Parts: sequence; structure tokens; C-alpha cells
Amino acid sequence: MTHDPNCLFCRIVRGEIPAVQVFEDEDTIAFMDIFPASEGHALVIPKLHAANLLEMPDDALTAVHRSARRLAAAMMRGLGPAGFQIRQFNGAEAGQTVFHYHVHVVPCYPGARPGLHGRDQADPAVLAGLAGRIRAAL
Repeated sequence: MTHDPNCLFCRIVRGEIPAVQVFEDEDTIAFMDIFPASEGHALVIPKLHAANLLEMPDDALTAVHRSARRLAAAMMRGLGPAGFQIRQFNGAEAGQTVFHYHVHVVPCYPGARPGLHGRDQADPAVLAGLAGRIRAAL
């Protein structure tokens, strides 16, 4: 499995940087976004390093999207949003800020329109509570 020693998400995979994790399987990790666009916004990343969609091996891409579906279903049950968005950015001009392939799963609530990225860092205790509600619904 390839890793980039300087990549923020590779460092999360290796346990060097903490993250409020929702679940992990052999190929992926799902964790809360620390700059959420909406309440419950989480990310799914592959454990291998690929900068963007074009670098992703097919099997890893399948694993990430299988986990994104699992996460979205648990969010719907655990948080009760009206819907959700699956977002994925490729390149700085497209809004990508961490150059390790990842999928955003963003809950959508009535009357709220989440931006592309959140502006304010979330309280870790709030993230932990939301992650617990999602985990309970898995």
C-alpha cells in the first residue's frame, strides 16, 4: 500500500494525527470533517495514497464508494437529515484542499444549503457526539 509521508490523510491512516473516526475497514476510513459544511459532514478516504480520481485503482475506488454508501445510510438513520450530498473534488481549481482522494458525505437539512467547505473548525466534543450517533446507526 502506498503512502505519502507528508500527506495529512496518510498521517491519519498511520495514526500519527487524531481524527474522530466513524468506522474503518480493510481499505477505508470514515471520519468527521473538522471544518464541516453541515452538521454530521464526514469524509471517506482510501488507506492507500492517490492524489485524485484519475490516480485511484478501480478496486480502491469501489471500496471508497461502498463505504460512502454505508456512511450515508447510517447518517440518514442516526442524524435524520432530509437528504445528503456526495462530493468529490479534483485539483485546487475544483476545490480540492487535501491531495489524497476522498469523498465528502454531507447531510442536508431543511432550509440549509451547505457550502463546499465549512469555514469554522468544529468542537471535537460535538464531532465525537455526532460520530457516536452515526456509529450507533451502522
